[in-house]
Amino acid sequence: MPTYEYKREDGSTFEVIQTMSEDPLKTCPTTGQPVKRLISGGTGLVFKGDGFYTTDYKKKESSNGSSGDTSSKKGSDNTDSSDA
Repeated sequence: MPTYEYKREDGSTFEVIQTMSEDPLKTCPTTGQPVKRLISGGTGLVFKGDGFYTTDYKKKESSNGSSGDTSSKKGSDNTDSSDA
């Protein structure tokens, strides 16, 4: 179940665990103050295990370093074609 963060009228915040189908709270359960649900960034994404990074998202290094050379050639090609 997701955790929702609410802000009381006085500016203090609290968290409540609710199902997604529940309506947002309108008042604080402890103080009775009006509340607004805050939009949060959520939690960080955690990948566990040894093989995930190395098998799925590890950058592949080129043996001849051609990626730097091609970008400089493209720049010079663009310059040559605009001059012609």
